[in-house]
Amino acid sequence: MKVETNAATTALLEIDNNIDALVKQIELLSYVNPVNIEEEKERFFSSKYLKAPVFKYPDINFDKFKLHRKLFTQPIERIEDPLIKDLYEDIIYAYSGLIQCIETIGDGKKFYYNCLHCFGTPTEKDVENAKFILHFEDEDKQAAKFQPKYSAAESEVFFKRFSENFAFNYEIKHSDKISAIAMVLNNIKTLVLNTNHTFSDNEIAVLTNHEIGVHMVTTMNGLLHPLKIFSHGFPNNEETQEGLAVFAEYMSNNLTVNRLKELAYRVIAVDSLAKGYTFSRTFRMLHNQYDLDREAAFYITVRAHRGGGFTKDYLYLTGLKKVYDYYHEDKDLSLLLTGKVTLEYADEIKALISKGLAVPSKHITGAYSENKNTNKKVDFILRSLK
Repeated sequence: MKVETNAATTALLEIDNNIDALVKQIELLSYVNPVNIEEEKERFFSSKYLKAPVFKYPDINFDKFKLHRKLFTQPIERIEDPLIKDLYEDIIYAYSGLIQCIETIGDGKKFYYNCLHCFGTPTEKDVENAKFILHFEDEDKQAAKFQPKYSAAESEVFFKRFSENFAFNYEIKHSDKISAIAMVLNNIKTLVLNTNHTFSDNEIAVLTNHEIGVHMVTTMNGLLHPLKIFSHGFPNNEETQEGLAVFAEYMSNNLTVNRLKELAYRVIAVDSLAKGYTFSRTFRMLHNQYDLDREAAFYITVRAHRGGGFTKDYLYLTGLKKVYDYYHEDKDLSLLLTGKVTLEYADEIKALISKGLAVPSKHITGAYSENKNTNKKVDFILRSLK
């Protein structure tokens, strides 16, 4: 798309390009996932849940101080529009915070406090919402759709078939070094499947809608704009992005009480960080108090405690509630698919589109075209969240 150029627009595009070049290296999930999860799981289990795992993390391949310095020397005073200038100021602070997170991974409380700055922590209301969800009975876990069936390699065919609905290509890789069962790496347009996991039919349905239908869609839409901010991400976009992704599970009739409870357990685990719980204590709370099987309890605990205390996981539930309410207010979901954007910046997105600095979403999440949810219990829960 050709943008009409003047001095102010040229300055904005230069600053945007500079920031893009700097932050391409900042994919927090590439650094915060331990590389020895399975070995440490066996050690932890054999110690009767007493010896906390000692995780190792990938090496950081950039000069952290130099990156900070270059971010803060961007001449954002040259951006004339105050709305856009404030947005770029927020972007610089947000990415500086992510760099601080990366440079303190594995450094205990330092990492945890940097995560608090970037992602926050569950409020009392968030914890109450999580506990409310946990009062509901699980669906029948013995049902055929919940039974493990497919290896990561066998699962590929389902992701490829689902992706035929979209006019884009991406890479699929396998890894035994991730704590999620699948994830999208935005900066390299790649879906990563966990080789240690055996996937059920329900998980395939959830993940195709979640990872491809939203995360890959927003990755690909983000690349289409004159401004690269849509690709590298608005400040605090994680809550909106995860909310959109779980909402796609809901709209496609794949969101279950079991899945909502998984998101609730994540809130409880992240809240345990603020209470000063050790890895072992969070695990024992999930396993003994909440009766989670030890494999599920271990991986949820890893997600919360990795790096020294990673608080992002509580945002799935808060994001889902925000997007659910946004949809029921008849607002435009396609606006939130324009890239790695944040719901709270909807006005800025509209302003950038009106100025020709952004474009409407090309790729649209298929699940959003019609509400196919038939699970009345899930609807009741989502309506009732505070």
